[in-house]
Amino acid sequence: MTQSRSIFLSAGVPDPAAKHFMGEGDTAAISAVISALLYVALGRRRIVWGGHPSITPMIWAYAEALDVDYGKWVTLYQSKLFEPDFPEENARFKNVILTEAVPGDRERSLELMRRQMLSESSFSAAVFAGGMGGILDEYRLFREMAVDAAILPIASTGGASAILAKEIDASRDLSDELDYVDLLFTRLAIDPNEKRGESILE
Repeated sequence: MTQSRSIFLSAGVPDPAAKHFMGEGDTAAISAVISALLYVALGRRRIVWGGHPSITPMIWAYAEALDVDYGKWVTLYQSKLFEPDFPEENARFKNVILTEAVPGDRERSLELMRRQMLSESSFSAAVFAGGMGGILDEYRLFREMAVDAAILPIASTGGASAILAKEIDASRDLSDELDYVDLLFTRLAIDPNEKRGESILE
């Protein structure tokens, strides 16, 4: 058995009407990256992310299809500020961690959630797909708190992840490679033959 560190997922489907919109995203590509990450890593590495109404249902649906205890291998963080808008799938995850809200202050509430989320795990990598302004906020905080972790902004998903890839001069495979399964097996250094459910979690 091997000891593994967690993978952070920062993803979202850009909404042109949102204040933090940073460019069109490719919804199909965002979905494909998340599906690829789950196929590659679920049951092999713990996946940590901050709940997003368009992403959480996607992860739950895929996790249900694999014969692993996703309550053990997936950790979802949410700020209590957004509790009225939680997707119903939240209730199906066994380890949703609710962080304290700053009443009336969305940005401060998100910062508290992100700091708690990124301080409670040891990370080997972060995968960024699509998204809006929060992608860049999470990248900067992640970079501060997980200095040695791999940064993987999948530029082909568009949105803020494409901007991040350009900002950090990410390698061309993160822009050009559309076989996301092969890309993530390689960049996350996960052996396709590694059995699910056998790694020792921190």
